[in-house]
Amino acid sequence: MARLLLILFAASAFAQDPDVDRRVQALAAELRCLVCQNQTLAESSAPLAIDMRNQIREQMKAGASDRDVVDFLVARYGDFVLYRPPLKASTVALWTGPFVMLAFGAWLLLRRIRRRRAAEPELSEAERARAAKLLE
Repeated sequence: MARLLLILFAASAFAQDPDVDRRVQALAAELRCLVCQNQTLAESSAPLAIDMRNQIREQMKAGASDRDVVDFLVARYGDFVLYRPPLKASTVALWTGPFVMLAFGAWLLLRRIRRRRAAEPELSEAERARAAKLLE
């Protein structure tokens, strides 16, 4: 009898709720793995990502909404956990950084091109006459 109860308990522990699993996968696809940083929680197989997915699943089983889970993760790990962080004072660099770097790169390129043109020496009349004589 004890073995039967143990087997039933173990089976219920592995039983999955398809609705919760769907919600976990949808939410995990919107969150960043803190270890991999270029993968979502859904894609990552890092131990921390697995733990975070389990935390999400447990909170959803306890009745937490998607917003509650996201708020919990942001409070714990910061806005970096979001693939689309909100625009606020602490994330302005995330939103404007790529454009600033692009503008800076374009400015450097233009500056280098202008210096290259300006660096070409002008020939004096005597040097031009000598060059023309050499070419003949």
